[in-house]
Amino acid sequence: MRPFLTFALCLALTGCFKRIALNSAADAVSGSGGAYGRDDDPELVRAAVPFGLKTMEGLALELPDHAGLRLALARGFTQYGYAFVQADGEPLAESEPSKAKPIFARATRLYLRARDYGLQGLHIARGVTEAQLRGTERTAALARLEKDDVPLLYWTLVPWAAALSLNKGNVALVGDLPSLQAMLARALELDESWDRGALHEFSLALGSGRTPPPELQKHFDRALQLSEGRRLSVFVSRAENLLAPARDKAGFQQQLKEVLAFDANDPKAREDRLANLLAQRRASFLLSTVSDLFPE
Repeated sequence: MRPFLTFALCLALTGCFKRIALNSAADAVSGSGGAYGRDDDPELVRAAVPFGLKTMEGLALELPDHAGLRLALARGFTQYGYAFVQADGEPLAESEPSKAKPIFARATRLYLRARDYGLQGLHIARGVTEAQLRGTERTAALARLEKDDVPLLYWTLVPWAAALSLNKGNVALVGDLPSLQAMLARALELDESWDRGALHEFSLALGSGRTPPPELQKHFDRALQLSEGRRLSVFVSRAENLLAPARDKAGFQQQLKEVLAFDANDPKAREDRLANLLAQRRASFLLSTVSDLFPE
C-alpha cells in the first residue's frame, strides 16, 4: 500500500500545486492593466491586447471559479471593442455603411462576450444570474451585491449598454434597458465615487435623451470633481451627451478643441495617458462630424 499511497499523494500535490500556480498567474494577469493605461502608443496596445485576452481566456477555462479573471476579461473585451473596433467603423457609418456594418457586428460580439464574462463573475461572487437581472428577481439580486462588487457590476453593465447602442433595432437588447438602469442605480448607491467618477461619466451616456439635462449636468459636475479634470473622456462625453442634444454647436466645438489642446503626457495624468489619447482621437472624429450633427 505504501507505494500506492505515495503515488496518490504525489498526484494530489501535483494537482494542488498546479492550481496554486494557475491562480497566481490569473491574479497577476488579471491585475496587469495599469501598464496599458500609462502607454503612449495606442497601436502598440492594439496589437498586444488580443494575446493577453486569449491568455486570460485559457486560464479561465482552468479556473471556473476565479471572479477576478472574469472581471479582467469583461473589462478587456469592452475596452478593446470600443477603442479598436467600434472606433474603426464610426467614420464609415455615414459614407460607407456596407463597410461599417461588419465592423459594428464584430464590436457587438466583443461587447456581448465581455458582458457574459461579467455575468459569470457576478454569479461566482454573489450567485447573481442573468435571468434574475432580467426578471422579477432583479431588485433582490442586486441587493445581494456589495461595494466590492461595483467593478464587476460596471464592466457587465457597460458592454451590455454598448451592444444595445449599436443595435437599437434589436428588440431583446432594447428590452434590457430597465435592467441596465437598475444596475447603474445600484452601483451608484454602493459606491458613487468608484474609479474617480466612472459611474457618473457613464450616466451621461446611458441617460442621454432620457434623463433631464439638469440631472445629466449634475453627473458631469460630479465626474469632473472626482476625476480632477484629468480624464478627457468626461469632457468628450459632455460634448456628445449634453451639448450636442442641446444643439449647442459653439459649446460642442469649444469643448472638443479644449480636449485636443490638453497635454496627454502631463505627469499628473500619467495613469490616464492611453485613455486620454484615445479620447483625443474621438474628439477629433466628432469635430469632423459637426456638419452632420448640426445641419444648417
